[in-house]
Amino acid sequence: MATAQSGTGRTITTRIPARLDRLPWSRWHWSVVIGLGTVWILDGMEVTIVGNIAARLSEPGSGLPITSGEVTGIGAALYVTGACLGALFWGRLTDVYGRKKLFLITLAVYLAATALTALSFDTWWFFLFRFLTGFGIGGEYAAINSAIDELIPARYRGRVDLLINGSYWLGAVAGALLSIVALDTSIFPANVGWRLTFALGAVLALVILLVRRHVPESPRWLLIHGRDEEAERIVGGIEERVTADGGTELPPAEGEMTIHQRTGTTFTEIARTVFGRYRRRSTLGFALFIGQAFLYNAITFGFGAILTQFFDVPSGNTGYYFAVIAAGNFLGPLLLGKLFDTVGRRIMISGTYVLSGALLFGTAWLFDRGSLTAATMTACWCVVLFFASAGASSAYLTVSEIFPMETRAMSIAFFYALGTAAGGISGPLLFAELTGTGKVGDTVLAFQIGAGLMVAAGIVAAILAVNAERRSLEDIAAPLSAATGPQEAAARP
Repeated sequence: MATAQSGTGRTITTRIPARLDRLPWSRWHWSVVIGLGTVWILDGMEVTIVGNIAARLSEPGSGLPITSGEVTGIGAALYVTGACLGALFWGRLTDVYGRKKLFLITLAVYLAATALTALSFDTWWFFLFRFLTGFGIGGEYAAINSAIDELIPARYRGRVDLLINGSYWLGAVAGALLSIVALDTSIFPANVGWRLTFALGAVLALVILLVRRHVPESPRWLLIHGRDEEAERIVGGIEERVTADGGTELPPAEGEMTIHQRTGTTFTEIARTVFGRYRRRSTLGFALFIGQAFLYNAITFGFGAILTQFFDVPSGNTGYYFAVIAAGNFLGPLLLGKLFDTVGRRIMISGTYVLSGALLFGTAWLFDRGSLTAATMTACWCVVLFFASAGASSAYLTVSEIFPMETRAMSIAFFYALGTAAGGISGPLLFAELTGTGKVGDTVLAFQIGAGLMVAAGIVAAILAVNAERRSLEDIAAPLSAATGPQEAAARP
């Protein structure tokens, strides 16, 4: 590694990004996925568990003076608000202080808040720690997605990101099944079972935290912030482990970059970069997050009411249908993820968005005609969400790889907060009203709104998506500290 002195810091020439990208898949990469990615399972468990225990919490003897509406209304809104604010707060700190410090801190915040939720004795306590649980989870999205993208080789980045973000639905299935057991009063008292669901989340978070301690800081972040010797040690250690696992010598790393090291990036520079130099990419991020948020809300915020009102499914049985829907959501990223690295980002992102929207239009038409049963409606939702889940996961992948290194975590945080706010605030206000009227036409309209926005986002992706497959992050968007200056990679998609 060559170094030279500059006015604001050292100028270095390095092959570290190329060395990381040329690595074959190994057990070390799996340890990164397990240590960082499994937190989305906890998020899925959290949201599902709270929805399932709402009725139990409102019953006499639960140990908490709260109504079901307060749990799913105020409690859910505070969780969403915490997630949005946490993403923005922790996202900024992740870019300033590094990925590792923040992915340890945010998980610790989640762990403590979830454990304290289990000890709730009054409504205000429950609301406070629901907010703080969301505050920790929101920060996880920025810290984890940025760290994973910077550690995973370029040719695997798409499928890994999709699988990790899609694992949320494994948590949803686990939360649904866990709730059935925990809320069985023949097994646990009414004031104990719901507490155990939160306590288990805290225990799982502690296990993940212990594994996560061994995940290194991003060498890419270290390089830019003047800690290149530490970056060299980390990458050298990774190469030794990968070589030992594979039993063969690594190929030479091709390509180097020269950067002017810096200590930080101002908000003004971030805003100018994201909304000025990369405004086409920002438009893409807006479209993808809004489209997937409204499609999901069109289905999920009314699925239980639709099954009970139109198909006479007992309210106690809707959880089984949800488990099937959640399985379809997970299978999408699992089975389609590789195609985002081989067929390409533009085709797969636009294709999954447009296809899921078109399928939801078809579902709305069949529902309006009265051609569906509870089983066939659920089957339709599964097919729609199989493609929509891959598309939604690709939204997180997209905003985590198309902006410069110095703005990555903050960009993820901003678009995550935007999508979460749209999904958790405006979505429920619109779709709960439509699907709750009991009128077929209103539910059809809810489906059509979600489908229309998803198709529109797919069209935007067909025009603006960046062909990021198998390309290094520095090639997609050069760091602001790059010696040649930041490049708008959209000029050569």
